[in-house]
This record gives sequence, C-alpha cells and structure tokens, in this order.
Amino acid sequence: MKSAMALSHNDKIIDALKKVHDPELRIDVWTLGLIYDVKVGEDGIDVLMTFTTPFCPYAEELLADIEKKLEDLEMGEVRVNITFDPPWEPSPELMALIGL
Repeated sequence: MKSAMALSHNDKIIDALKKVHDPELRIDVWTLGLIYDVKVGEDGIDVLMTFTTPFCPYAEELLADIEKKLEDLEMGEVRVNITFDPPWEPSPELMALIGL
C-alpha cells in the first residue's frame, strides 16, 4: 500500500501533467495516454512517455512544458524519456472524446 505522502506526490504530478496540452488536439498529455510511466525517487521524477507520432511537430514544445510543470513541483531533477514502443494508440474513450 502506498503512503499518503506518495499519493500526494502522484496527485501533484498528475495534476501538473494535466496542464500540458497537445496544441493540435487541445487535450492534455495525461488524458491522451502519452504518459506511460512516472517514478518518483529521492533525486527527482522520471517520466516515460510517447508522442502521437514519431514526427510530432510539437515534441520539443511538449517536452519543455512537461519539464517546466514538473520542475515547478520542486521534487528534484526531472528526466523525461521518449519511447515509441508500444506505439501510441488512442483508447476508444479518447476517440469518442475527439469525435472519431
């Protein structure tokens, strides 16, 4: 069972990630499912994420915004790693949300 402190950190991180929006889809990276994993350690936050496409024109902007929002939490160094395995696919709920 996670401690209340760990849950508090996770909630703060999720709230911060929900403030980072994909400029094209206008949906946050958390809801889009672009965040695959988040780990909080003594020295900072590690994020494993993907983009909607390997050729995402907003990749640098999204990374900078994620790093800024998480650095603002003052929980140590922020490390964001990108993967395309597995490739991103929108969930059925997300497809309904964006009208597909």
